[in-house]
Amino acid sequence: MNRYPAWKYAIIALSLVFGLLYTLPNFFGEAPAVQVSSGKATLKIEASMLGRVESALEGAGIENTGLFFDGNSVKVRFGDTDTQLRAKDVLARALNPDPADPGWIVALNLLSNSPNWLTSLHALPMYLGLDLRGGVHFLLQVDMKQALSKRIDGTVGDLRTLMRDRNLRHAGIARAGDAIEIRFRDAATLERARAAIADAVPDLAVADATDGTEPRLLATFRPQAAQRIQENALRQNITTLSNRINELGVAEPVIQQQGLDRVVVQLPGVQDTAKAKDILGRTATLEVRMVCESPDELAALAAGTVPFGCERYTERDGQPILVRKQVILTGENLNDAQAGFDSQTQEPAVHLNLDARGARIFRDVTRENVGKRMAILLIERGKGEVVTAPVIRTEIGGGRVQISGRMTSQEANDTALLLRAGSLAAPMEIVEERTIGPSLGAENIAKGFHSTLWGFLTVVAFMSLYYMLFGVISSIALGVNLLLLIALLSLLQATLTLPGIAAIALTLGMAIDANVLINERVREELREGATPQAAIAAGYDRAWATILDSNVTSLIAGVALLLFGSGPVRGFAVVHVLGLLTSMFSAVFFSRGLVNLWYGRQRKLTKISIGQIWKPDTAA
Repeated sequence: MNRYPAWKYAIIALSLVFGLLYTLPNFFGEAPAVQVSSGKATLKIEASMLGRVESALEGAGIENTGLFFDGNSVKVRFGDTDTQLRAKDVLARALNPDPADPGWIVALNLLSNSPNWLTSLHALPMYLGLDLRGGVHFLLQVDMKQALSKRIDGTVGDLRTLMRDRNLRHAGIARAGDAIEIRFRDAATLERARAAIADAVPDLAVADATDGTEPRLLATFRPQAAQRIQENALRQNITTLSNRINELGVAEPVIQQQGLDRVVVQLPGVQDTAKAKDILGRTATLEVRMVCESPDELAALAAGTVPFGCERYTERDGQPILVRKQVILTGENLNDAQAGFDSQTQEPAVHLNLDARGARIFRDVTRENVGKRMAILLIERGKGEVVTAPVIRTEIGGGRVQISGRMTSQEANDTALLLRAGSLAAPMEIVEERTIGPSLGAENIAKGFHSTLWGFLTVVAFMSLYYMLFGVISSIALGVNLLLLIALLSLLQATLTLPGIAAIALTLGMAIDANVLINERVREELREGATPQAAIAAGYDRAWATILDSNVTSLIAGVALLLFGSGPVRGFAVVHVLGLLTSMFSAVFFSRGLVNLWYGRQRKLTKISIGQIWKPDTAA
């Protein structure tokens, strides 16, 4: 009746091993480290940077306790802060020969001090939120209406170009709110224009105007297209913010979408709010220029000089390149850039979509410069980087440009992101701002830890005194619940905040509540004359429905906070939801396993240790 099969005990054993492994990294603390990341949007860090960093440190006689590459940066761990500061200076000199134009950001950081065998299992400590570590928090509101408005304005010019290219005479094209109004002199031209728009701009829904005698069409973006434009604008803004925040050298920045039109930016360790605001609000532009490639200009480049009318830049592969000072197009003429494939060769390519003015200029320039190279530059803070410099194969008209040749799919995606990330696609406004000092963060950690510890010990003392052995088993299950909760937070690399610590304390109270229900149900069965074994079985079985109902209702509230909350509310909700899941496992499945292990094999069980059982006075 009260025996678990072997596979259930195997699950319990595996859960304990899992909890121990992924909770351990949180007890090793942090070690001083140095982080190397890209300082330019066109410079991508690769695994080969590990060798460069290691060679530079070995050359200076600096020992490290760990070298890691996470895809976005290289991190080196050291034994003390003095070695950390020496390593930072050595790496800055080795990686950035020109201090005035650094290509790599070398920043101080803190890394987990857990051993390598734990790190190899991806057992990492939890991230600490701003209120525990200190830093700056911004909540940015993206103006989605403005993003759509900019696209509508660009489409007005596109439609004018389309009407002219198709030889469709119209009486005027103007914007009318969120729609584009096109007037015609006769109905036949209107129908031809309707077909042309449907063929060239499928994202537009075209309808006849109902008022007036003049034939008119009203073109509006389809709901799916409008939603896609706004989503792309939000993604472009997030990418732009990521590129800019790299310059701060923040160890673990959080840049993520929240809801449909908001972006959360958390910068742990950054205390200079003014500098953070300056970087988040900085503008960057794209420029299209021709490459200086005449024999005299190439000879000058080989000799190390820059001819008149040219500027020297560096391509992504490190090769020098001369670019003319005259700007042909800017990022204002670029509507979109997406990675794709060449329709003829099936090679990876980048597809650009220009506005009407940009399409006209691009068509004329490509017609006059077939066989020559055209450079696309990203200009930021007065410094430029060449994103790509393709050869013009033929005249390109219609505003749709394709960049291809010797490019992988990942490089095509990166190039498309760089072209879109030159500037913000839509204005953003800071609607929430918080700054937390590191000393306050350390105080918050101490207070949160002590409150959770004393709460846990108080609950253990009460349960052990009131329910005896069953109380001890409930306390062990409560400890396992806490172990599994911290392991899950570490595995998911969740960010622990002060409200998260409050959620842990709340989880402990709710978890022990389930054991109180079970213990009282067992007592009730004993009062009614059930045998101890039957009382244990009935207590767990009949209390389960009540426990499930209470946890599900709390889970619904937690999911709602998780979906619609922000900042501290969201941090509370993450811990709350995970705590409910672990509490149902530990309070019911794990605690019953211990009870079955202790009492289940006793055939003639006459008494169980569950505290004083109050029976009604039958004489009264």
